[in-house]
Amino acid sequence: MHYPNLKTVVDTATFHAERHPDRVAIECEGREVTFAQLHRGSNRSARAILAAGVTPGSRVGYLGKESEYYYEIVFACAKSGAVLVPINWRLTPTEIEHILRDSGTELLFTEREFRATALDLQREQNQLRLVVDMDGEGELGAGFRAWTAEHSADDLDTSVQPEDPIVQLYTSGTTGLPKGVVLPHRSFFRINDLLVENDLDWLDWRSDDKSLIGIPGFHVAGLWWALQALNAGVTSVAMRRFLSTEAATLIRESGITTTLVVPAMLQMILAEPRVGSDDFASLRKVAYGGSPISESLLRQSLDAMGCEFVQLYGLTETGNCAVCLPAAEHVPGSPRMRAAGRPMPGVDLRVVDADGVEVPQGEVGEVWLRTPAIMIEYWGLKEATDEVFVDGWFRTGDAGYLDQDGYLYISDRIKDTIIVAGENVYPAEVENALCKHPAVAEAAVIGVPDERWGEAVRAFVVLRPGQQATPRELMLSLKGLISDFKIPAQYDIIDKVPRNPSGKILRRILRDQFWAHVDRNVN
Repeated sequence: MHYPNLKTVVDTATFHAERHPDRVAIECEGREVTFAQLHRGSNRSARAILAAGVTPGSRVGYLGKESEYYYEIVFACAKSGAVLVPINWRLTPTEIEHILRDSGTELLFTEREFRATALDLQREQNQLRLVVDMDGEGELGAGFRAWTAEHSADDLDTSVQPEDPIVQLYTSGTTGLPKGVVLPHRSFFRINDLLVENDLDWLDWRSDDKSLIGIPGFHVAGLWWALQALNAGVTSVAMRRFLSTEAATLIRESGITTTLVVPAMLQMILAEPRVGSDDFASLRKVAYGGSPISESLLRQSLDAMGCEFVQLYGLTETGNCAVCLPAAEHVPGSPRMRAAGRPMPGVDLRVVDADGVEVPQGEVGEVWLRTPAIMIEYWGLKEATDEVFVDGWFRTGDAGYLDQDGYLYISDRIKDTIIVAGENVYPAEVENALCKHPAVAEAAVIGVPDERWGEAVRAFVVLRPGQQATPRELMLSLKGLISDFKIPAQYDIIDKVPRNPSGKILRRILRDQFWAHVDRNVN
């Protein structure tokens, strides 16, 4: 199922509403929205956004869990020309405040659960002119429906282009403050177009597919996956939040055929009691990514689910996937199962040394990518944008090597980012929060292997002379300062943080003891 005439999200809404208006586009908690309803509803929402004074190019935020209404807002922003800023609802108010202020968000959709936080932040930010309560009288979407009801469902006169921005997603930055990655419409179309043009079924869609959205839409992977299904005109089942029990039930009872997961999600689903291979009978293809997968978990998943598996590698900045390990390469016992994969069609890949010179085959260097799905910019950060681009190549910050057949193997992370169950954690942010404790003189944070989550956050703390602090006290001091998934699980009290002559923390010295038994330094 591929429609090459679709180049923007606006095209997707219009085309499928005309082609199969009564087909279900999104299911969530038993509620169904057809493609026609999604199109008409997003027309009303787009008109409401414009009537609220939001101009094309302005930022519109969403603070809430997954629902059919979220995807209506995605389409409404595209039709109005606004740029959507989806916000991770697990963040603390301080973290949310930074995103709203940095993006200049003018209108914020929020669910009742997060409304108090949103209103508090609105009082502190002049540019945030309007907060729309999605829930109304407590029913999901009721307030949103009332807000859009008076507006016409007729098509808008739009002139959206593939290069126009559609979404601004926040990812970790070198200072610990998240950066806004601005992605255009083309990021959600070009790779799939090129797969079809090259007759590759690495990621394919069939008319009877039913897709499970388990990764939230504030992640590039979640939004990208949902839009791939919508572009193909197939039905998606959205989970409000990922729960392994619910995921297993939905796969079985809704006849899910395909989904995108991070390895930790697979681990949790397979660990569910009373879940067996019969529960996965409808599955035909599972895509996974976000962090490397252990060979033991991959073997277990292949045996239990009995379907094709495809690995994706990419970053928010590359428009999600850039490299793929196809299903045919998932052969138990093959060393190729440790590879990230081959470049997607249209994607160029090189591995270079510190001077940007390509290294020989098999030698480790930094992975650079050039892709038609690449971001437009880091919002408001020209210097940071220029730093990651070299003559059109994007510097990933990941270390890896190529084999004789051009397959990429990720062996380390040049950047300090820690990935916990697919969530990015930047050490500087955690270290800054730890140093707010009156007993802490300095801190260093690393990622260590974790069987369930891929990596876990571990902190090394130097206490001030004469001061004491237990690991529990340190942990409790971080509550409310940073999100729970960023809080270290383990704490080591040390005499001195290892640094180089320029003062940079030598994380490698701290990491080596934990990674010596594994064959790569990412997990």
